[in-house]
Amino acid sequence: MGGYILKRLVSAIPVLLGITIIVFLIMSLIPGDPATAILGSYATPENVEKLNRDLGLDKPMLQRYAIWLGNMLQGDFGRSFSLNRPVIDEVLERFNATLVLAGTSFVLCSILGILAGVVSAARQYGLADKAITFTVLIGISVPSFFLGMMMILFFAVNLKWLPVSGMFAIYGGGDLPDLIRHLIMPSLALSAVATGVIARLSRSAMLEVLRQDYIRTARAKGVRERKVIMGHALRAAMVSIIPVLGIQAGFVLSGAVYIEIVFQWPGVGRMLVDAILTRDLLLVQGGVVFVAACYVLFNIAVDIAQSLLDPRIKT
Repeated sequence: MGGYILKRLVSAIPVLLGITIIVFLIMSLIPGDPATAILGSYATPENVEKLNRDLGLDKPMLQRYAIWLGNMLQGDFGRSFSLNRPVIDEVLERFNATLVLAGTSFVLCSILGILAGVVSAARQYGLADKAITFTVLIGISVPSFFLGMMMILFFAVNLKWLPVSGMFAIYGGGDLPDLIRHLIMPSLALSAVATGVIARLSRSAMLEVLRQDYIRTARAKGVRERKVIMGHALRAAMVSIIPVLGIQAGFVLSGAVYIEIVFQWPGVGRMLVDAILTRDLLLVQGGVVFVAACYVLFNIAVDIAQSLLDPRIKT
């Protein structure tokens, strides 16, 4: 197992290196002068020249990339000009909020999706299967940001049950119940599509396992149906379900950008949008690389969990 983990970590290095190259090239090739955009009305030739020198934009592209990558490897992601603070401090602070939202959404979609898939497979062609399939199709078809806006309109504006936006109340609050009230709508909206995908693939994996000979043998021996489903079939199906969870984790993390804008959630997604609008290059580059690194590490954890269920994967 130690060798397998080491191999997966080593294989992640070129992936992360490729991500840094892509992010740097995209930000470098955006039309316009970043220094002029940052300075705005103060963009005199002298100020633009000085800011380009401070940002290192007067150097060749390859040299700028080498300096930026070398600084990142030492833990220095640069300094945000729009916020006047270290990039890594801002990213870590915002990532805590994103982690709360994305983590809650991922737990919801994993539990609800697997449960729906198991029930649907166990009651194939029954009323429960048809109801779950219909609900799943609706969940997959409706975009998360549109579902979020409809939830705001219904639960916040009309019924006034839940707060419209933010992570905590502006006046008062700040405790766990306040956080949960603000978290309900964005987490449900963000997890809707992923729940549908996981439910459909969980159903397919369960149906494939339930057709196996050892399942028929267990039933013939008089093993209780619940134990057959949960103890035998689900355990075997998890080998196929776990990779889907890893993919949906990336979907949830990327989808948090839209949901954070809709609900004004103070996370990394909203930070990146604001940084792009202000042409804060270092903040955008640092934020994207940090989120991508987290996604790569999570996928490694998913592969390790899958190998624990199916030792053949390590060979």
